[in-house]
Amino acid sequence: MLFKNSTQKFIYECIDCGKQFDSNQTLYLCPNCSAENNDLSPPKGVLRIVYNFFELLQNNFLFKDYKKDNFLKLLPIDKIESLPKLKVGNTPFYEFDELDHQKLPFQLFFKDDSQNPTFSFKDRASAVVSAYAKEKGFNIIVAASTGNAGSSLAGLCAAQNQKAIIMVPEKAPLAKLTQIIMYGATIVPVKGTYDDAFDLSIKATEEFGWYNRNTAFNPLTIEGKKTVSIEIFDQLNETLPDRIFVPVGDGVIISGVYKGFEDLLNLKFIDKIPAIIAVQSENSDNLSRNINKTKFEIKSSNTIADSISVDIPRNFYMAKDFITKYKGEYLTVSDDAIMEASAILSRNTGIFAEPAATTAFAGLLNYYHQNKLDKGSKNVVLLTGSGLKDLNSVQKLLNIPSAIEPTIENLKKIISWLALF
Repeated sequence: MLFKNSTQKFIYECIDCGKQFDSNQTLYLCPNCSAENNDLSPPKGVLRIVYNFFELLQNNFLFKDYKKDNFLKLLPIDKIESLPKLKVGNTPFYEFDELDHQKLPFQLFFKDDSQNPTFSFKDRASAVVSAYAKEKGFNIIVAASTGNAGSSLAGLCAAQNQKAIIMVPEKAPLAKLTQIIMYGATIVPVKGTYDDAFDLSIKATEEFGWYNRNTAFNPLTIEGKKTVSIEIFDQLNETLPDRIFVPVGDGVIISGVYKGFEDLLNLKFIDKIPAIIAVQSENSDNLSRNINKTKFEIKSSNTIADSISVDIPRNFYMAKDFITKYKGEYLTVSDDAIMEASAILSRNTGIFAEPAATTAFAGLLNYYHQNKLDKGSKNVVLLTGSGLKDLNSVQKLLNIPSAIEPTIENLKKIISWLALF
């Protein structure tokens, strides 16, 4: 273990071979395990960040001691001041006790990460990446994105006076592209898929020395995303939920959720990991479908939930390890179920989330209808992005009446279905 006789705050560890690297260098993938990566399977050599828990435990810190300095002891940066000035994290945590006027037999909580500065969970990762880049002297950060990660990085770089270069597949949603451009980033549309944009961004990093934000490539992104778990533990008064439903595409968000709870476990603040349920669209199920297979098989993805539409889950092996180690659960839901969940969520809570986010809620509704949620249990749904990011996806849910002449009689005709008269 490299922590022996070392003052390093953290080390890198390869999830495949276990080799450890010191943190005095900027690393992305394990150079040995990543050497044979190809375009037909998820990448090997993804690194995880490991803190010196032995030393931390010696200090007998309480949870409130970590909270006091915004959990800096559990972040791969030196100063909280290095983070963007925008308020990232500490997002609302809402409890609702009924759906469609039916009292629920269990507790239902929504962690609403659409309230981050760029309206996405991705701000958690971008904030840490931006802070690290600031401390290490990188002024240009590049990323590949279907929209959310790109708009997130663009917005937080704008707040930090850094330059963001975002490579997007040419069919990325207009609302997300608009954000990227308005934040002043350089946008590079790429013919092909997210995977094509991802590969080009890696080549650009190698060619120009830009710092790379890509998830399942830059290990710091997991460290930003794990903060949601620490917040949930805090917002539940230092108790655990029974289940957390998480939308899954490339496996990075769910890995971050696991990593946050695992850090709390290593610090002995909790004695178990809650049940974490990975929810995918059945039209983009390349992670869940391959968990128990020996050979990875790709199925082309085509789901309305564009943010989790992934052919090759870049963080497959880490997510698989977490799900297997902690006995996680996973399921797929149809695109129709995702859109139905979107409508139920909006009309019952006032929260308008994008399809990738409501995928998690569709997973909870699936469990509810199958009586898998114990009476009185605490269930959390992670909502990862605002519905305003992808208005096209909900068009078929809209039924806008034709304009009427402004008379009370015409008004009565329109609202008669409400049984108000």
